[in-house]
Parts: sequence; structure tokens; C-alpha cells
Amino acid sequence: MESDPLRYDAWIEDALRGVIHHALAYAADNGLPGEHHFYITYRTDGEGVETPGYLKAEHPDEMTIVLQHQFENLVVNQDAFWVTLRFNGKPERLRVPFNAVVSFADPSVNFGLQLKMATDADGEIELESVAGQKFGLKAPEQDTRPAAAREKGEVIALDAFRKK
Repeated sequence: MESDPLRYDAWIEDALRGVIHHALAYAADNGLPGEHHFYITYRTDGEGVETPGYLKAEHPDEMTIVLQHQFENLVVNQDAFWVTLRFNGKPERLRVPFNAVVSFADPSVNFGLQLKMATDADGEIELESVAGQKFGLKAPEQDTRPAAAREKGEVIALDAFRKK
């Protein structure tokens, strides 16, 4: 599919990452309103990820962080976000590129995105989609009557239905 110039899968993934970017940028500028909070799962082995060694040892593949009450210094740019979180009482600075994020959720509004896509041995993206399926949909029937005959509606007087 990589040779196909219409990479809908990649475009959708970029758009979904844009939603995450907007949510985090809003939180960085305004804080989290009300009961909003974010669960963000990211690949700890992703390119550009900065996670303390002991956390990476505990979570060699993926790690989920929660941004709710005790996060500091949230900074968002086009490619990544930085945040300071406390682990065992110790503040740690994390850098997470958006391309390393595999899921994002805001449980307060029952919102979630799953970005993780499986790859096969060749590195091709395996999409569990309906793109190639046939649905047996019928084309809508076209009305071949003249335009005057297709017009619906007729004005009727309601006087005949009124009580006298």
C-alpha cells in the first residue's frame, strides 16, 4: 500500500494525532477544566522518546501516563510534548513525540483514540478495515419522471376539516 499515493490510513492517523496535539496544547495553555484528565499510552522505545532509564526498564515497550492533578510544565510543540510527572515522589521530565503515542483517552467525557497499528514482517501496516470489502449496496434508483411529475406537495384548504 505504500506505493499508493492516496495513503488514507496515514492521513487518518495524522488527523487523530492532531486531536491529541490540540487537547494537550489546550491543557498546556489553560489547564484541564472540570473533571477532564488524560490517559496517554506511548511506545517507550519510540524514536525521540525521553524516559528515565529505570522507568524504561520497568516498561520496555509501552507506558501509560495520566495527566490529571499532579503534572507540571506541560509544553507542546508540533512534534512532541514534554511533561514533568512524579514517580515515587520524584519529579521526572518526559518527552513524548506524537508519533510514539499509541492511545489517548479522556474518561471524563468517554473519549478515546487508539492509534496502534500492527505491522507485518515487511513493515507493512495491517489495517483491520473494511476498505476492500463488498457491501452489496445498491445504487439509488433514479426517478426518470419529468421534473413537474417529481414535485411533491399539494396545497389543500383546511376549511373542510374545521368544526363549524
